[in-house]
Amino acid sequence: MQSAADRREALKAVYEQARGCEKCPQLAATRTTVVFGAGNADADLMFVGEAPGANEDKQGLPFVGQAGKLLDKLLEEIGLQRSQVFIANVLKCRPPGNRDPRPNEIEACSDYLHRQVELIEPRVICTLGNFSTKLLRGDPTGISRLHGRAEVHTIGRRAVRLYPLYHPAAALYTPSMLETLRADFQRLPELLALPAPDQPGAIDEIPELEDALEAAAETDLAPEPDADQLGLFD
Repeated sequence: MQSAADRREALKAVYEQARGCEKCPQLAATRTTVVFGAGNADADLMFVGEAPGANEDKQGLPFVGQAGKLLDKLLEEIGLQRSQVFIANVLKCRPPGNRDPRPNEIEACSDYLHRQVELIEPRVICTLGNFSTKLLRGDPTGISRLHGRAEVHTIGRRAVRLYPLYHPAAALYTPSMLETLRADFQRLPELLALPAPDQPGAIDEIPELEDALEAAAETDLAPEPDADQLGLFD
């Protein structure tokens, strides 16, 4: 079993590979920088969004615009800070004009995300919006039917609890969605308190707590980047 320090170094190596990636010619030609991800490389909680936007592409860090400020606020409300989690996206490069990720781009970039999950070893992964939810669940069911419902899935070679959430960018402009997102966030401390799923294969739950969480569901700032991004992983 690798130590946290070894995993961090391995994560840096994956980053070095990703920042020179040209698997998607259009994305490689139009990006300013690869936005690999940032945060605690030994985090229990990981967030996976869709793709970098203009601010992220410029700064090389995920979720640094208005959606990122909302994410920071929601974390603070449950007693967490950005430095305690890891944040990444399905795509590591900004799609031109902020268009949706294309299937071939998602497929080309998915290995980087799987390696991140394998090396960070999170207990819980929050998928933000449809693209990350559909990719990591391997299912086309949309976020409106799945948000706030934790499930155990195997991502690459690691079993984790996936917890789909509305994307903060969408919730910014829809008050009802924002309140739902806030309520779903409030369940995160309980999910993080659960033991990690057995690795690999066998997935054991705590029925009493899982049932209680399901019943509850039915009732209702990034660091400055350095020149080469080697400080991304705390």
